[in-house]
Amino acid sequence: MRLIAKNVISVRIMNRENIIVLDFGGQYSHLITRRIRDLSVYAELLPYDTSADKITSMNPSGIILTGGPNSVYDENSPKPDFKIFDLGIPILGICYGLQIIVDKMGGSITRTDKREYGKAMLSISSEQKLFQGLESNTDVWMSHGDATKILPDNFESIATTENSPYAAIRSNNLFGVQFHPEVTHTKDGRKILSNFIYEICGCKGLWTMDSFVDNAIDKIKTQVGKDSVLCALSGGVDSSTVALLLHK
Repeated sequence: MRLIAKNVISVRIMNRENIIVLDFGGQYSHLITRRIRDLSVYAELLPYDTSADKITSMNPSGIILTGGPNSVYDENSPKPDFKIFDLGIPILGICYGLQIIVDKMGGSITRTDKREYGKAMLSISSEQKLFQGLESNTDVWMSHGDATKILPDNFESIATTENSPYAAIRSNNLFGVQFHPEVTHTKDGRKILSNFIYEICGCKGLWTMDSFVDNAIDKIKTQVGKDSVLCALSGGVDSSTVALLLHK
């Protein structure tokens, strides 16, 4: 008989069709993950400080840095493992995620007197894959206090709003948006996320929940073989999921 704890059997799909979402405490972090999965690409939400080595081992097609309530200038503000910027993997920073990129790359973030919250008109000023298929002006949803004051070297502004000259930025495969493409208030948000995962990260859209379950079951069969399994069931989501997969 084999004892298997809930964290021993990983149900993660280890293939090229996955996007890592690093969670900086934003209210929409889980929503971002769901939006990516709705586009037929597997996304996994991980703590903001997940090591670059672990991320590399997961072989992601792209990384998304979520928004969050902090300022990059706060003493204990969450920061990622900055080695992720050396991996050559496309990265999209959303709101606070954009500010992390700007601050890390040598730009300047400033505290604003008034928090910008609500709908804004985005004017796309540069032809980019991120905005492929969008009209030159589109509604987006803002929710931020800090803002970019000076761009890092080799970065360019690719979209603006009335109050944000750096509403979207880019340098090679690093992208940042000050607005929230994951919410329904952003008119073309789904298209923007789709462009990131398909046009920039090169995903093919091969993932479904059924394929996820089949992959997990095959992995369990390979690990367990002909042995029996004793599963400790706490009643929580994780152990219940493992128990169901073992039963199948």
